[in-house]
Amino acid sequence: MYRRQESEFFRARLKAARLLSSEPVRRHEMPSRREIREQIEVFARMSLLETGRTSADVEYTLPGVPDALLVADRFVVYRGLLLPLEKVMQKPLYHPEGDALYHSLQVFDLARDELPYDEEFLLAALLHDVGKALDPQDHVGAALDALEGYITPRTAWLIEHHSEAGALRDGTLGARSRRRLEESESFDELILLVKCDREGRQVGVPTPDVEDALVYVRELAESCDE
Repeated sequence: MYRRQESEFFRARLKAARLLSSEPVRRHEMPSRREIREQIEVFARMSLLETGRTSADVEYTLPGVPDALLVADRFVVYRGLLLPLEKVMQKPLYHPEGDALYHSLQVFDLARDELPYDEEFLLAALLHDVGKALDPQDHVGAALDALEGYITPRTAWLIEHHSEAGALRDGTLGARSRRRLEESESFDELILLVKCDREGRQVGVPTPDVEDALVYVRELAESCDE
């Protein structure tokens, strides 16, 4: 991944396991996405020190793996995770709108209509499906791993539980899980996120592009800082 030979964690781990071991490697024996990302950042720091480059010389191109000296700009990370979603086509039965990026931008736009000044909620709406381009088998876990350190605990909680909330909306969630969700102070926003998620599956509706969405959230964050 550091040499840009692979961009997906799942494929990179399988390829590395085949190269390093003649025996099957179990999933729990493989490094986590966080461990892989940390090692890539170590390699990036070493490379910069050896070559004398600065952060201005480093171009972020690997989805989900920010270069070490660009880690502070979380919006670079968001952009890198969102853009690959354009190539993730979803099942037409559940997502007639098409690719995962178009869906995410629809959800963001609906969320902005509902709570335009809640940055954490808006980021959950925009980023809730970024894991689909990283690990389709566990897109929620992949999203949380890739976003760790770049989102607040509340945004992470909304992303983590949006699938459960969808089951709650469908009436298939168990009573114990329902009570656990209801105990959170952000339960109402979670239900609202699911509403936006379900409604953000329309064909042909206009949406902002990635840059417009990120500019809106960045300006919102800056106004709150001020």
